[in-house]
Amino acid sequence: MKSLKLSVSLVFLVLFQWGLSAQESQTEKPAIIPQPAEIEWKEGFFTLQERTVVCFNSGAEASAAWLQRLLKNTYTQSYTMKGENCNGFSLNLDPNLEETLGKEGYNLDISSSVVSLEAASEAGLFYGIQTIRQMFPAEIENKKVSEEIKLPQGSISDSPKYEWRGSMLDIARSFFGPDYIKKHLDRMAFYKLNRLHLHLTDDQGWRIEIKQKPKLTELGSKGAVKGGRSGYLTQEEYKEIQEYAAARNIVIVPEIDMPGHIYSALMAYPELNCDEFANIEPRLATPPQLFHEYTVGWSKLCLDKPEIYDFVATVLSEMAEITTGDYLHIGGDEIEDERYKEFVIKADSIVRGLGKTTIGWEEVTQAQVDSTLISQRWNGKTNSVVNTPIIESICSSFYYDHANVPGQEMTNNWCKEDGVSLKDAYTFKVKNPNTIGVEAPVWTEMVLSNEAADDRFWPRTIAMAEVGWSEEENKDYKNFIKRLSEHGLRLDLMDVHYFRTPEVEWNSDRNKGVFSEFMPKSKF
Repeated sequence: MKSLKLSVSLVFLVLFQWGLSAQESQTEKPAIIPQPAEIEWKEGFFTLQERTVVCFNSGAEASAAWLQRLLKNTYTQSYTMKGENCNGFSLNLDPNLEETLGKEGYNLDISSSVVSLEAASEAGLFYGIQTIRQMFPAEIENKKVSEEIKLPQGSISDSPKYEWRGSMLDIARSFFGPDYIKKHLDRMAFYKLNRLHLHLTDDQGWRIEIKQKPKLTELGSKGAVKGGRSGYLTQEEYKEIQEYAAARNIVIVPEIDMPGHIYSALMAYPELNCDEFANIEPRLATPPQLFHEYTVGWSKLCLDKPEIYDFVATVLSEMAEITTGDYLHIGGDEIEDERYKEFVIKADSIVRGLGKTTIGWEEVTQAQVDSTLISQRWNGKTNSVVNTPIIESICSSFYYDHANVPGQEMTNNWCKEDGVSLKDAYTFKVKNPNTIGVEAPVWTEMVLSNEAADDRFWPRTIAMAEVGWSEEENKDYKNFIKRLSEHGLRLDLMDVHYFRTPEVEWNSDRNKGVFSEFMPKSKF
């Protein structure tokens, strides 16, 4: 009887240990975001050696540099060399893979001796490196990791659902300069986002240098919302931001909002106004006053004056000249004027004549614009008369100036009274077949600091990134929450002042000091 009891106990002990082992094995799997298209984990690990080689074929030189920079924060001494099938890390650029992976996809295979990455483009290799980066300890983000690093063996075949995976920063209401924009680009790249839309002009401020119209920045850049920052980007700064973005496979999309939201230009060049400022209604400010309030939809160019098109052409021409990407955004929202449609058609024609693709907020599709124009939907209420490609930025899911949770201070609520939750962002479903992607804006009427901007962007932008990258059948909110929780410490170490969404059990050391959670024994 004792023998039977002992046997049963041993069986239970083995089963218990097996359960713990299986549980440990499961927790060892990396929390990759966005969720890859296909992933298969295997037994065993690739162990990073004290010396390792990063070999690459022709065209993958930049990717090798990114990977070596990652390895620099580990104990390994890495070397790069041209070649294929090396032990260590092997990068292979093969344009023929575009047929199966598209332009941005990648295949990653990890065996006991080789981490092999292949893609059709440098963008694909770059995104594969971001996946590898997420497999490394979080500490790699800002210090050297001395502990042994093991990557689980497995294979990943991955490519994005949408070509447009964007974030928008409004630097017109309150100014954000090159340093913050570059930090935001770094964070976007980590989650495989590829478009940064900069809202450069609005009633409160003009934020981009136009050399043929110097008063736009000499005068128009001086304004900001109450408590906000004024300023502008020089053309050299703008070019530098684009170069920084391009290295991370991100395209900068500049927006010059017109014919409304234009008071900063009307103040700088009063001749753009109608007689007696009939185009400013209600009259919240008149030149030479600056505007520091929040109200929108009250200013517009004087559309009765043919000469305004000289101004529009001058500004758009100079923007096209300094913009390396394919797009110019002309705004076009929240305006009522009998000549509105005429303006939109002409502005679209000007952009196309400059060799760029026009983007406009959804209201522009009330006009018979060219079918190549991209419509950015923010409320979904416009009766379009043209069939165009669509970026989904529906405010109830993607306007991140709104509260993270109900009642959050210094946030908007006009679109959704209880705010835009992490779940609202993640569970958005695309219904229009013309959709080319998603983009989440942060408007800055009430976003007056870098920390506040971080709070609005993150982690909801991470949810949006998975909406843009992962197929619907690969998405699961509970699983996403679990993976996201593992990113808390990494976000801390990346100096992201993200909102600590209550439903996420964040793995994080934020705000912990040497005595945090310590309790001395009462007796020794």
